[in-house]
Amino acid sequence: MSLLIPGTNSIKDTGYSVANSLRFNSGSSDRLTRTFGSGGSSALWTWSGWIKRSKLGSRQSIFTAYSDASNVTRMEFTANDELKFNDENGSNTNGRIVSTAKYRDPSAWMHIVFHWDSSDGTSSDRLRMYVNNERVTNFSDTGNAPTTTSRLNTAMTHEIGSENNGTFFEGYMAEVVFINGANLDPDQFGEYDEDSPTIWKPKDVSGLTFGTTGFYLDFEDSSSLGNDVSGNNNDWTVSNLTSVDQSTDTCTNNYSTMNGLYFGSGVTMSEGNLSVAMNASAQFGAFSSIGVSTGKWYMEMKYTVQVAGADRMMVGISGNPAKLREGAPIGSDAGYVGSNTEATSYGYYSDGGNSYNNDVSSSYGDSWTVNDIIGIALDLDNNKLYFSKNGTWQNSGDPTSGSTGTGAISITAPSSVTTGNYFFAVSDTSGVYGGTIVNNFGSPSFTISSGNSDGNGYGNFEYAVPSGYYALNTKNLAEYG
Repeated sequence: MSLLIPGTNSIKDTGYSVANSLRFNSGSSDRLTRTFGSGGSSALWTWSGWIKRSKLGSRQSIFTAYSDASNVTRMEFTANDELKFNDENGSNTNGRIVSTAKYRDPSAWMHIVFHWDSSDGTSSDRLRMYVNNERVTNFSDTGNAPTTTSRLNTAMTHEIGSENNGTFFEGYMAEVVFINGANLDPDQFGEYDEDSPTIWKPKDVSGLTFGTTGFYLDFEDSSSLGNDVSGNNNDWTVSNLTSVDQSTDTCTNNYSTMNGLYFGSGVTMSEGNLSVAMNASAQFGAFSSIGVSTGKWYMEMKYTVQVAGADRMMVGISGNPAKLREGAPIGSDAGYVGSNTEATSYGYYSDGGNSYNNDVSSSYGDSWTVNDIIGIALDLDNNKLYFSKNGTWQNSGDPTSGSTGTGAISITAPSSVTTGNYFFAVSDTSGVYGGTIVNNFGSPSFTISSGNSDGNGYGNFEYAVPSGYYALNTKNLAEYG
């Protein structure tokens, strides 16, 4: 199971920080496009980018140049989640490598570097692939070693997140760099964290020489997401991306999403795994990609779509996300948040506003419906749980009341739950109605009208974050998790 647990992937707030990424949603055909001018080299270049995948098991383009099916350069994930590069020059494959490794971790950022040097004296070095500073050398498929120029840096249409307006990428990209006229090793773009030497992280690339057609996209200008900050002004045209797709979920501060590997049947994940759409046959929905065992954490869930004419949504937490009901595997209709035989699952029900634990219903708060925003404050220092509706804490709750737990739901200590951690979770309750919940861990995929951050300045929430509670990201985990 791919989960991010405190202490394993957390980087403290030191050194170089990446402010923004760009969230690509395949369902809305998000992409960036550019036609290159003259003056650059197609025979010698380096591409670098940081990527956090969301959707798995489908072909997805990262960076491409396309004229037709016989004249194309592709950097992509295959339908088997391998990393692939190939260059087609007319009827010839000018270079192709497909990794044996499969990249299936939607909770983590990865750094990818591609090299092209068709004049290198060692044929196996002409086309190279790196992931997190490790050169990929095991391939399930290889084509001819490059002997001539690539399709990159020609008059073809180049796209980021798409190929020929298709095979769209789903996930996040940050620090996208193209170096024209030079091969740079990964250590020009990243370094190992001094406190956690197994964690590869980005470093400042602004001082690099980018070459005539080189570019550096940092995605920091929300009004011009394709802005090239290399100094070359090789800007990109934005298609279907807006300011709300500018994200603070980055390779130096990884925010929780919902887990893109394990979710219920009848569930469709989108918007960087923040939107969970449960059809009328679904029951189990999804749970967060980050689990917590200590500290105080805040998030918001917005109910956006009602499927079958009734509100049957449940939001809350689970200490056993592998199966919300005993004996039912993940990926099936495994049960709902707060269902029976799961003593460490706690939910707040839309129909009537009751709380649920172990399938026992208790009077708690107001009912809620489409466009309502539910806040969740999880206090693991005192083992208390609070829910708000549109900024009003239910049951007269006070998340800052500490061990007193005013209006709180008391929960089992994390040390006594199956995983040792709690995960935020969403579900339908019956497998008949369905609906969509969009989750906000601090980097929302929907417009926020007010804007509130936690005490560390992280997150963008609709309602005020209770004092002492924090957005669920790796920098906060390093300090409080």
